[in-house]
Amino acid sequence: MGSQLARSLSEAGWEVRVLDSLTYAGRREHLEGVDCELIVGDVCDAELVARAVRGCGAVVHAAAESHVSRSLDDADVFIRTNVVGTRVVLDAACREGVERFVHLSTDEVFGAAPAGTSFGPDAPLQPGNPYAASKVGAEGLVHAWRHSYGYPAAIVRCTNNYGPRQHPEKAIPCWSLAGLQGGPIPIHGEGLAVRDWLHVEDFARGIVAGLERFRPGATWHFAGRQHHENRDIALRIGALLGVGQLAYGPERQGQDSRYDLDDTETRAELGWAPEISLDEGLAGTVDWYRAHQGEVVDGRWS
Repeated sequence: MGSQLARSLSEAGWEVRVLDSLTYAGRREHLEGVDCELIVGDVCDAELVARAVRGCGAVVHAAAESHVSRSLDDADVFIRTNVVGTRVVLDAACREGVERFVHLSTDEVFGAAPAGTSFGPDAPLQPGNPYAASKVGAEGLVHAWRHSYGYPAAIVRCTNNYGPRQHPEKAIPCWSLAGLQGGPIPIHGEGLAVRDWLHVEDFARGIVAGLERFRPGATWHFAGRQHHENRDIALRIGALLGVGQLAYGPERQGQDSRYDLDDTETRAELGWAPEISLDEGLAGTVDWYRAHQGEVVDGRWS
Protein backbone atom coordinates (compact mmCIF):
# COMPACT_ATOMS: atom_id res chain seq x y z
CA MET A 1 0.00 0.00 0.00
CA GLY A 2 2.76 2.42 0.90
CA SER A 3 4.72 1.96 -2.31
CA GLN A 4 1.56 2.29 -4.42
CA LEU A 5 0.54 5.44 -2.54
CA ALA A 6 3.96 6.96 -3.20
CA ARG A 7 3.69 6.01 -6.87
CA SER A 8 0.13 7.31 -7.30
CA LEU A 9 0.80 10.57 -5.44
CA SER A 10 3.90 11.24 -7.52
CA GLU A 11 1.98 10.55 -10.73
CA ALA A 12 -0.72 12.98 -9.55
CA GLY A 13 1.88 15.74 -9.26
CA TRP A 14 2.70 15.62 -5.54
CA GLU A 15 6.27 15.99 -4.32
CA VAL A 16 6.61 12.85 -2.21
CA ARG A 17 8.72 12.14 0.86
CA VAL A 18 8.61 8.61 2.32
CA LEU A 19 9.56 7.62 5.88
CA ASP A 20 9.97 3.86 6.26
CA SER A 21 11.96 1.71 8.66
CA LEU A 22 12.32 -1.01 5.97
CA THR A 23 11.47 -3.89 8.29
CA TYR A 24 11.02 -7.39 6.88
CA ALA A 25 7.94 -6.14 4.98
CA GLY A 26 9.55 -3.13 3.27
CA ARG A 27 11.96 -2.95 0.33
CA ARG A 28 13.76 -0.11 -1.42
CA GLU A 29 13.12 -1.95 -4.66
CA HIS A 30 9.39 -1.29 -4.35
CA LEU A 31 10.05 2.41 -4.92
CA GLU A 32 12.10 1.92 -8.08
CA GLY A 33 10.91 4.32 -10.75
CA VAL A 34 9.04 6.50 -8.23
CA ASP A 35 10.08 10.14 -8.01
CA CYS A 36 10.32 10.47 -4.23
CA GLU A 37 12.68 11.06 -1.32
CA LEU A 38 13.19 8.07 1.00
CA ILE A 39 14.08 8.59 4.66
CA VAL A 40 14.88 5.35 6.48
CA GLY A 41 13.89 5.50 10.12
CA ASP A 42 11.51 4.59 12.92
CA VAL A 43 8.01 6.09 13.07
CA CYS A 44 8.43 6.30 16.87
CA ASP A 45 11.51 8.53 16.56
CA ALA A 46 9.92 11.90 17.39
CA GLU A 47 12.85 14.04 16.22
CA LEU A 48 13.14 12.22 12.89
CA VAL A 49 9.38 12.30 12.28
CA ALA A 50 9.30 16.03 13.03
CA ARG A 51 12.01 16.61 10.41
CA ALA A 52 10.21 14.37 7.93
CA VAL A 53 6.88 16.22 8.12
CA ARG A 54 8.40 19.72 8.22
CA GLY A 55 7.35 21.74 5.21
CA CYS A 56 4.79 19.16 4.04
CA GLY A 57 1.36 20.17 2.81
CA ALA A 58 -0.10 16.78 3.71
CA VAL A 59 0.74 13.66 5.70
CA VAL A 60 -0.63 10.22 4.88
CA HIS A 61 0.07 8.06 7.92
CA ALA A 62 0.32 4.51 6.62
CA ALA A 63 3.08 3.10 8.85
CA ALA A 64 1.81 0.02 10.70
CA GLU A 65 2.38 -3.57 11.65
CA SER A 66 -0.47 -5.29 9.85
CA HIS A 67 -0.31 -9.11 9.95
CA VAL A 68 -2.96 -10.56 12.28
CA SER A 69 -1.11 -13.80 13.00
CA ARG A 70 2.00 -11.92 14.06
CA SER A 71 -0.07 -9.78 16.42
CA LEU A 72 -1.25 -12.93 18.19
CA ASP A 73 2.35 -13.98 18.82
CA ASP A 74 3.73 -10.57 19.83
CA ALA A 75 1.26 -7.75 20.43
CA ASP A 76 3.89 -5.41 21.89
CA VAL A 77 5.40 -4.42 18.54
CA PHE A 78 1.89 -3.69 17.21
CA ILE A 79 1.11 -1.44 20.17
CA ARG A 80 4.41 0.37 19.76
CA THR A 81 4.23 0.97 16.02
CA ASN A 82 0.49 1.37 15.56
CA VAL A 83 -0.40 3.29 18.71
CA VAL A 84 2.78 5.03 19.86
CA GLY A 85 3.81 5.66 16.26
CA THR A 86 0.46 7.27 15.50
CA ARG A 87 0.83 9.55 18.53
CA VAL A 88 4.29 10.62 17.36
CA VAL A 89 3.15 11.37 13.80
CA LEU A 90 0.01 13.20 14.95
CA ASP A 91 2.00 15.31 17.38
CA ALA A 92 4.63 16.22 14.78
CA ALA A 93 2.13 17.05 12.05
CA CYS A 94 0.01 19.12 14.43
CA ARG A 95 3.02 21.06 15.77
CA GLU A 96 4.33 21.68 12.25
CA GLY A 97 0.95 22.93 11.07
CA VAL A 98 0.39 20.30 8.37
CA GLU A 99 -3.07 21.16 7.11
CA ARG A 100 -4.07 17.80 5.62
CA PHE A 101 -3.56 14.63 7.65
CA VAL A 102 -4.95 11.25 6.60
CA HIS A 103 -4.70 8.30 8.98
CA LEU A 104 -5.03 4.86 7.38
CA SER A 105 -7.06 2.42 9.43
CA THR A 106 -8.83 -0.85 8.56
CA ASP A 107 -12.21 -2.54 8.29
CA GLU A 108 -11.03 -4.87 11.07
CA VAL A 109 -11.73 -2.25 13.75
CA PHE A 110 -15.40 -3.29 13.56
CA GLY A 111 -14.77 -7.00 14.04
CA ALA A 112 -16.82 -9.56 12.15
CA ALA A 113 -19.75 -8.31 10.07
CA PRO A 114 -22.76 -10.66 10.20
CA ALA A 115 -24.19 -11.67 6.84
CA GLY A 116 -26.20 -8.80 5.40
CA THR A 117 -24.48 -6.23 7.64
CA SER A 118 -22.33 -3.41 6.27
CA PHE A 119 -20.56 -1.05 8.66
CA GLY A 120 -20.82 2.68 8.07
CA PRO A 121 -18.36 5.29 9.39
CA ASP A 122 -20.10 5.65 12.76
CA ALA A 123 -20.60 1.96 13.57
CA PRO A 124 -19.29 0.78 16.99
CA LEU A 125 -15.71 -0.50 17.08
CA GLN A 126 -15.35 -4.09 18.28
CA PRO A 127 -11.86 -5.38 17.37
CA GLY A 128 -11.39 -9.12 17.37
CA ASN A 129 -7.59 -9.48 17.50
CA PRO A 130 -4.57 -7.53 18.83
CA TYR A 131 -3.82 -5.99 15.43
CA ALA A 132 -7.36 -4.63 15.13
CA ALA A 133 -7.26 -3.42 18.74
CA SER A 134 -4.06 -1.48 18.04
CA LYS A 135 -5.75 0.20 15.08
CA VAL A 136 -8.71 1.13 17.29
CA GLY A 137 -6.23 2.69 19.71
CA ALA A 138 -4.68 4.66 16.87
CA GLU A 139 -8.09 5.92 15.78
CA GLY A 140 -8.75 6.98 19.36
CA LEU A 141 -5.66 9.17 19.25
CA VAL A 142 -6.83 10.79 16.02
CA HIS A 143 -10.13 11.64 17.71
CA ALA A 144 -8.24 12.99 20.74
CA TRP A 145 -6.10 15.28 18.59
CA ARG A 146 -9.21 16.49 16.81
CA HIS A 147 -10.94 17.30 20.10
CA SER A 148 -8.04 18.53 22.22
CA TYR A 149 -6.05 20.48 19.64
CA GLY A 150 -8.62 21.13 16.93
CA TYR A 151 -6.42 19.19 14.51
CA PRO A 152 -8.47 18.42 11.36
CA ALA A 153 -7.21 14.87 10.77
CA ALA A 154 -9.18 12.49 8.54
CA ILE A 155 -9.53 8.72 9.01
CA VAL A 156 -9.61 6.20 6.17
CA ARG A 157 -10.80 2.61 6.49
CA CYS A 158 -10.52 0.13 3.65
CA THR A 159 -11.30 -3.48 2.84
CA ASN A 160 -8.64 -6.06 1.94
CA ASN A 161 -6.12 -4.59 -0.48
CA TYR A 162 -4.22 -6.76 -2.94
CA GLY A 163 -1.89 -6.22 -5.88
CA PRO A 164 1.81 -6.09 -6.80
CA ARG A 165 4.56 -5.83 -4.20
CA GLN A 166 2.49 -7.15 -1.29
CA HIS A 167 4.45 -9.20 1.27
CA PRO A 168 4.31 -12.98 0.71
CA GLU A 169 2.77 -13.51 4.16
CA LYS A 170 -0.52 -12.02 2.87
CA ALA A 171 -3.22 -14.24 1.40
CA ILE A 172 -3.16 -13.51 -2.34
CA PRO A 173 0.66 -13.41 -2.65
CA CYS A 174 0.86 -16.63 -0.59
CA TRP A 175 -1.68 -18.38 -2.79
CA SER A 176 -0.08 -17.08 -5.98
CA LEU A 177 3.39 -18.25 -4.99
CA ALA A 178 2.08 -21.65 -3.90
CA GLY A 179 0.34 -22.04 -7.24
CA LEU A 180 3.45 -20.98 -9.14
CA GLN A 181 5.30 -23.76 -7.32
CA GLY A 182 2.73 -26.30 -8.48
CA GLY A 183 0.46 -26.28 -5.42
CA PRO A 184 -1.35 -27.23 -3.37
CA ILE A 185 -2.66 -23.82 -2.27
CA PRO A 186 -2.92 -23.55 1.55
CA ILE A 187 -5.92 -21.95 3.24
CA HIS A 188 -7.08 -21.60 6.84
CA GLY A 189 -9.85 -23.95 7.97
CA GLU A 190 -12.37 -24.68 5.23
CA GLY A 191 -11.76 -21.33 3.55
CA LEU A 192 -15.22 -20.01 4.39
CA ALA A 193 -14.14 -16.60 5.73
CA VAL A 194 -15.48 -13.81 3.49
CA ARG A 195 -13.34 -10.88 2.42
CA ASP A 196 -14.03 -7.86 0.23
CA TRP A 197 -11.15 -7.34 -2.22
CA LEU A 198 -9.97 -3.90 -3.37
CA HIS A 199 -7.07 -3.47 -5.77
CA VAL A 200 -4.32 -1.32 -4.29
CA GLU A 201 -4.28 1.03 -7.29
CA ASP A 202 -7.98 1.79 -6.80
CA PHE A 203 -7.38 2.40 -3.10
CA ALA A 204 -4.48 4.76 -3.82
CA ARG A 205 -6.66 6.71 -6.26
CA GLY A 206 -9.12 7.14 -3.41
CA ILE A 207 -6.45 8.59 -1.10
CA VAL A 208 -5.35 11.02 -3.83
CA ALA A 209 -8.98 12.08 -4.22
CA GLY A 210 -9.29 12.54 -0.46
CA LEU A 211 -6.25 14.80 -0.35
CA GLU A 212 -7.42 16.84 -3.30
CA ARG A 213 -10.93 17.23 -1.83
CA PHE A 214 -9.85 17.23 1.78
CA ARG A 215 -12.54 17.70 4.41
CA PRO A 216 -11.31 18.30 7.97
CA GLY A 217 -12.38 15.55 10.34
CA ALA A 218 -13.68 13.26 7.59
CA THR A 219 -13.99 9.50 7.92
CA TRP A 220 -13.87 7.82 4.51
CA HIS A 221 -14.55 4.17 3.71
CA PHE A 222 -13.12 2.49 0.60
CA ALA A 223 -14.60 -0.86 -0.38
CA GLY A 224 -14.25 -3.08 -3.42
CA ARG A 225 -17.75 -4.56 -3.12
CA GLN A 226 -16.23 -7.82 -4.32
CA HIS A 227 -17.05 -10.26 -1.50
CA HIS A 228 -15.86 -13.84 -1.82
CA GLU A 229 -15.03 -16.78 0.42
CA ASN A 230 -11.30 -17.32 0.71
CA ARG A 231 -11.48 -20.71 -0.94
CA ASP A 232 -13.15 -19.14 -3.98
CA ILE A 233 -10.28 -16.68 -4.43
CA ALA A 234 -7.71 -19.45 -3.90
CA LEU A 235 -9.41 -21.56 -6.58
CA ARG A 236 -9.50 -18.60 -8.98
CA ILE A 237 -5.77 -18.13 -8.53
CA GLY A 238 -5.25 -21.86 -8.95
CA ALA A 239 -7.22 -21.80 -12.21
CA LEU A 240 -4.94 -19.06 -13.55
CA LEU A 241 -1.95 -21.30 -12.77
CA GLY A 242 -3.36 -24.72 -13.64
CA VAL A 243 -3.54 -25.82 -9.99
CA GLY A 244 -6.78 -27.22 -8.61
CA GLN A 245 -5.78 -28.60 -5.22
CA LEU A 246 -6.28 -26.74 -1.95
CA ALA A 247 -4.55 -27.73 1.30
CA TYR A 248 -6.92 -27.22 4.22
CA GLY A 249 -5.17 -26.40 7.49
CA PRO A 250 -6.24 -25.33 10.97
CA GLU A 251 -8.53 -22.33 11.26
CA ARG A 252 -6.62 -19.16 12.01
CA GLN A 253 -6.80 -18.17 15.66
CA GLY A 254 -9.07 -15.17 16.14
CA GLN A 255 -10.38 -15.39 12.57
CA ASP A 256 -13.22 -12.97 11.79
CA SER A 257 -15.80 -14.61 9.55
CA ARG A 258 -16.63 -11.62 7.36
CA TYR A 259 -15.77 -7.94 6.79
CA ASP A 260 -17.98 -5.39 5.06
CA LEU A 261 -17.78 -1.59 4.79
CA ASP A 262 -20.49 0.76 3.60
CA ASP A 263 -18.67 3.30 1.41
CA THR A 264 -21.75 4.96 -0.10
CA GLU A 265 -20.96 8.38 1.39
CA THR A 266 -17.32 8.27 0.28
CA ARG A 267 -18.19 7.40 -3.31
CA ALA A 268 -20.59 10.33 -3.48
CA GLU A 269 -18.30 12.82 -1.74
CA LEU A 270 -15.08 12.00 -3.58
CA GLY A 271 -16.51 10.85 -6.90
CA TRP A 272 -14.61 7.59 -6.45
CA ALA A 273 -15.32 4.00 -7.39
CA PRO A 274 -13.05 1.02 -8.11
CA GLU A 275 -12.04 0.62 -11.74
CA ILE A 276 -10.15 -2.69 -11.67
CA SER A 277 -12.32 -5.82 -11.76
CA LEU A 278 -11.41 -8.78 -9.59
CA ASP A 279 -10.60 -10.95 -12.61
CA GLU A 280 -8.32 -8.27 -14.07
CA GLY A 281 -6.70 -7.54 -10.73
CA LEU A 282 -6.02 -11.17 -9.89
CA ALA A 283 -4.55 -11.89 -13.32
CA GLY A 284 -2.23 -8.89 -13.10
CA THR A 285 -1.17 -9.75 -9.56
CA VAL A 286 -0.41 -13.36 -10.45
CA ASP A 287 1.63 -12.14 -13.43
CA TRP A 288 3.62 -9.82 -11.13
CA TYR A 289 4.48 -12.66 -8.74
CA ARG A 290 5.34 -14.91 -11.67
CA ALA A 291 7.91 -12.32 -12.76
CA HIS A 292 9.23 -11.75 -9.21
CA GLN A 293 8.96 -15.16 -7.56
CA GLY A 294 12.74 -15.48 -7.52
CA GLU A 295 12.86 -12.60 -5.02
CA VAL A 296 11.00 -14.64 -2.39
CA VAL A 297 12.88 -17.15 -0.23
CA ASP A 298 11.10 -19.15 2.50
CA GLY A 299 8.13 -16.80 2.44
CA ARG A 300 10.21 -13.64 2.78
CA TRP A 301 11.68 -11.07 0.42
CA SER A 302 15.26 -12.04 -0.44
